Parts: sequence; structure tokens; C-alpha cells
Amino acid sequence: MRNFDLSPLYRSTVGFDRVFGMLDSLGNFEGANPAYPPYNIERTGENAYRVTLAVAGFGEADINIEVKEGTLTVSGSKQESNDTAGKEVLYRGIAARSFERRFQLADHVEVRGATLENGLLHVDLVREIPEAMKPRTIAINGKSRPVEKQVEAKVAA
Repeated sequence: MRNFDLSPLYRSTVGFDRVFGMLDSLGNFEGANPAYPPYNIERTGENAYRVTLAVAGFGEADINIEVKEGTLTVSGSKQESNDTAGKEVLYRGIAARSFERRFQLADHVEVRGATLENGLLHVDLVREIPEAMKPRTIAINGKSRPVEKQVEAKVAA
């Protein structure tokens, strides 16, 4: 696979760190997006979205959700509980390993909240476009009548 060095571009530009970061991440296809935990991205309304992650075995205290610079990061780390001490696990099919998932958010997308139900973590997102950026309809006025001008003439005396 080809590798591109973008460091010369970092030196000659200001304010494009996010763009170059996304370009760097495009080259890391292998292992960049692990399969754990599985997730869905759903559209729940015209400007509403929901990211659902399957986090069976994780509690609210084990999961951290953070939004920073247009990136939603969901991470989790499971602490070994005391009730498994002294037990021998014959087969472990429920993953309890640490994870981190990152999602690039579009402009004006905000996180509204998160819920954990039945092993599924739901993160609700809303896109709120500022009024100044919303499309607006401009009414077309009918034909305007030409303004009639009165010519004042001087009367000869």
C-alpha cells in the first residue's frame, strides 16, 4: 500500500489540521476500523440521527462519550469484577475488551443525549443549521408600473 507524507503541507498551512487529519486516516484502512463493537447509524428524522452500539456487558460507568473538534468518540473499558475471581471461564463469547469508536460529525451536528438499554448504547444526534445558512424563498414581485412623471412647464407670460 502506498504511503503519503503530508508533513510538508502541515508546515505551509494554517487551520487545516482537521482536513489533513482526515486525509491521514484515509490511508490507514487496515486495522483503522476494528469490528468491535458493532454499530448502526440511523436517520430518525429529517435532521435527526442515532448511532447505536452493541455494548453488551458494559455499564454506564464503563463507557465514556466525548465530542471534540467535530469527532464523536465512544470508548469503553471493563474492569474485572470481584464475582469472577475464583471462577474458571470455559468459553468467553461475550467480549469485555476495551474499545474506542470514532465518528466524524458533519458541520452543525450536535449530540443531544445518550441512553443505555438492553446492552445497546444509543447516541442521539441533531443537525441544527443556523438561520443565516438555511435556504430561504425569495418572493417575486409582480410587474411594477412605470412611475409617471409630471413635467412642469413654465407658462409664458
